[in-house]
Amino acid sequence: MDTIIVAGATGDLGTRITSAAVARGAKVRALVRPGTARDRIAPLEAIGADPWPVDFGDARALAHACRGVVCVVSALNGLGETILDTQTKLLDAALGGGAARFIPSDFSIDYRALPTGTNRNFDLRRAFRTRIDTAPIMATSVFNGAFADMLAGQMPLIQRRVRRVLYWGSADTKFALTTKDDVAAYTAAAALDPAAPRNLHIAGAQVSARDLAALMGEVTGRPYGLLRAGSLATLERMIAVTRRLFPAKDQVFPAWQGMQYLHNMFDGRAPSAPVDNARYDVAWTDLRRVLDQPIR
Repeated sequence: MDTIIVAGATGDLGTRITSAAVARGAKVRALVRPGTARDRIAPLEAIGADPWPVDFGDARALAHACRGVVCVVSALNGLGETILDTQTKLLDAALGGGAARFIPSDFSIDYRALPTGTNRNFDLRRAFRTRIDTAPIMATSVFNGAFADMLAGQMPLIQRRVRRVLYWGSADTKFALTTKDDVAAYTAAAALDPAAPRNLHIAGAQVSARDLAALMGEVTGRPYGLLRAGSLATLERMIAVTRRLFPAKDQVFPAWQGMQYLHNMFDGRAPSAPVDNARYDVAWTDLRRVLDQPIR
């Protein structure tokens, strides 16, 4: 039985990756910080994982946790202190513990095609990428577009009250959407694949605003139209104003960060195809099922 590590295992995506890896027969060391509340550890035990308390500031203990594992998966989420500093400590521990492979916390649009400065959170991941690409370890990034689950509330594209789909620029720009469960299932498979390549692209669906409107019509039985909020340049100005008025620099997802992600989706430069969906046996979720969920 192969052993993998999941860092950030108590988080939303991390818990899903842990569960998916256990379901594939892996032994999972779910790294948790010392003193983590029992009600956050119990769900990991319930799905068959091995919670492993470790202080990320203790390099020797962290490297010890990485001994005998085939892959270290980072589902850490945060700003520079997490994506750069803590994730670098995890990378150093993977090297010190002899882990063969590392999956960084990318799980996003393929930011490599986007200019620096268009998305703060992507810039942090790009900076970490330069570190891991110079390290003597095999790395695999999973690029899944946006999380489809966010269409049920956090991503304001679908305006159900007026039966419109919001967009900027072109209504025909395609972008990738993948559910968190599907991302987790695919990541678990990649973690157990010794031949996984450097980059993997997946998409539960590749759609445009026009496609979303048509799908919403099918799901609800009522026609949906399109609502153009402006050009991409207009959205850029909105981002700049929002960032100036409400900087929230210590928040991972302030309003302007979400707007940056929308800009990247409609920009068209980040590729949504071709995809590597067929590499592993994942039962991809039909986007109609996501759109049929109530708003949260």
